[in-house]
Amino acid sequence: MEALFAILIGLFFAAAVYLLLSKHTVRMLLGIVLLGNAVNLLLFTTGRLTREVPPIIPTGMDQLPAGTANPLPQALILTAIVISFSFFAFLLVLTYRAYQELGTDNTDEMRLAEPRDEERPPMGY
Repeated sequence: MEALFAILIGLFFAAAVYLLLSKHTVRMLLGIVLLGNAVNLLLFTTGRLTREVPPIIPTGMDQLPAGTANPLPQALILTAIVISFSFFAFLLVLTYRAYQELGTDNTDEMRLAEPRDEERPPMGY
């Protein structure tokens, strides 16, 4: 089962990098979402994928028995889901505002700081 998750995580990372290298901001946002999901799956897989033994410490023991799932990655995933959703919502609003202001989602055409029709500054003295 871990091998299947490893392949899925690799595909998510590859698709996320491909989408992040795009010129369009909407594709970049989808790449960020895929990257967050890939990291969450990676954390989930590191905590072992066992359903038989819950991560509960029995009475009389100081630590978890061998072969149980680690509860720490599960708690990290819950935190990461909240953070990635809020980050995505912020970037979505930022992208929408940039689209309203500039009229495009292509990053090559977003040249408000470097207009094409102005002359270049002198390169030397």
